[in-house]
Amino acid sequence: MTELCLIGAIVFALVDWFAVARGRRYLEYLAKPATLGLLLLYAAAGPDASRYLLAALVLSLLGDVYLMLPEELFPAGLAAFLLAHVAYIADFDAAPLARAGWFLVVAGASVPLARRIIRSVREVPLRVGVGLYMAVISLMVASAIASGEITAAVGALLFFVSDALIALDRFVAPIAGARLAIIVTYHLGQLLLVIALRA
Repeated sequence: MTELCLIGAIVFALVDWFAVARGRRYLEYLAKPATLGLLLLYAAAGPDASRYLLAALVLSLLGDVYLMLPEELFPAGLAAFLLAHVAYIADFDAAPLARAGWFLVVAGASVPLARRIIRSVREVPLRVGVGLYMAVISLMVASAIASGEITAAVGALLFFVSDALIALDRFVAPIAGARLAIIVTYHLGQLLLVIALRA
């Protein structure tokens, strides 16, 4: 049963990539939440399911739904994913000093990108939210690296790339093929994080 959930998540992810590539919105509305829903079931079926991992996936699923709905719900989607990253941070087994060290590396490396994005956000409240989000996802990536799990680190970095593409495409300038690149990196990132953290 658990393997079927994982296989199902991969199948629906592929369907979602097809839907995004071909502009089939109705199919995307089904496949995108189904992918995260099945990943959530897979994580929950583990012998010692982590409440933090489950919380991260529930919040990610909520964020997926918000981001598929009308434009004004973008801040709600941003908030849901921010909290998902907090849950991921709590789930990583990493020393505080290692987290702090890698956070300085990740945040320092992403400063040019962060400045470009934040300067392009016109609404002040949303600018603050985007800035906070970038700090939190940087800490999530740092925590994944500090945990020593290569799978988790790669997954976190893919998640970061996906979100960076969303921000650049939305706030800075449209990017050709962005929607497909965003969903592929997002799904691969979530999949690797679940594989790394599922007990």
